[in-house]
Amino acid sequence: MIRSVRDIPTLEGVPVLVRAALNVPIENDAVANDYRLRRAIPTIEFLAKRGARVVLISHIGEKGTETLAPVVDALKKLTRNVSFCPSTIDAEARSAIRNLLPGDVLVLENLRRNAGEKANDPAFAKALAALADVFVQDSFDTCHRAHASIVGVPQYLPSYAGLVVEEEFSVLLRARRPERPALAVVGGAKFSTKEPVLNALLAAYDHVFVGGALANDFLKASGMPIGDSLISTDDDAGVRSLLRNPRLVLPADVRVVAARAPNAPVQARTVSVNAVREDERILDIGPETSARLAALAREAKTVLWNGPVGNYENGFGEATDDFAKTVAHSGAYSVIGGGDTIASIEGLGLLARFSFVSTGGGAMLDLLVHGMLPGIQALDR
Repeated sequence: MIRSVRDIPTLEGVPVLVRAALNVPIENDAVANDYRLRRAIPTIEFLAKRGARVVLISHIGEKGTETLAPVVDALKKLTRNVSFCPSTIDAEARSAIRNLLPGDVLVLENLRRNAGEKANDPAFAKALAALADVFVQDSFDTCHRAHASIVGVPQYLPSYAGLVVEEEFSVLLRARRPERPALAVVGGAKFSTKEPVLNALLAAYDHVFVGGALANDFLKASGMPIGDSLISTDDDAGVRSLLRNPRLVLPADVRVVAARAPNAPVQARTVSVNAVREDERILDIGPETSARLAALAREAKTVLWNGPVGNYENGFGEATDDFAKTVAHSGAYSVIGGGDTIASIEGLGLLARFSFVSTGGGAMLDLLVHGMLPGIQALDR
């Protein structure tokens, strides 16, 4: 068991530093998808209703220059008494925290504007810790990172898991020992990052389907032509080792497009995996594969799914959407993660039909492999 936000002995008037998952997509200076924000609200309101002075810290984007200001605008529509400070650890931030009333919520600026965050600089972690009396870790999506706000701050403050982290940890530990028959579906790319989770899932699940660009590595290693398709590894030995596992399931047919001139229309065709031409690129699974995947889902008592089965972000989401509908109505205990996967089920209005939807992609996979994450382990100090 991990210490929960519910275990904090005193909250009235106490400044509480909350590492929240506020890293959401921004388009035209506005939040494009507020799923993570909606998941963050229960912990924020749990603390605020008990009189804590809530200080939210988070990162946003990858450049280190982005601002959380649009996120604050979105949060104000979801909960009360939210304000923003455009700095993090300086005198302005400390003054803003001192001026908070019980139940108020203050968002500090993007942590990654300070190089000490990603470098896990002890001085930066100590400066963050000095802002409050208690630390709550509720950013599950970053708990696999050894950053200052994840593993550094707990060295200096009494630390607890927020409601999101508590639930993610409990559900994903359960998913490591699924009720069977069990189906796992892993999409995306980057074989090097997926190899450990594929090994773990093949040991625990009856069928493990590999989709997305990741499947191209396996098709290539099995001698199938993949044309101009994206591959993520030259590690044929690692791929071939997994190919020998009878629980591994690969596409039997695929949707492909030919190389084309700029601005030429995309014309996709469905072919068997042994009939991809040299100038064609695999972008989705075909109907035969979709039908088999749907049959496995309907037979399963547990379905774990991380990552789309096709090139979702470039418009090849039909098979992903079809699979989402199948799982939603399958009756299986379903655990879902990954940004594009969530986008699919939200777009279809099916979010409530899944047993659990994780806020983390990489963190979800790492916890499935290791059974623990650095940011959660740090709470025990």
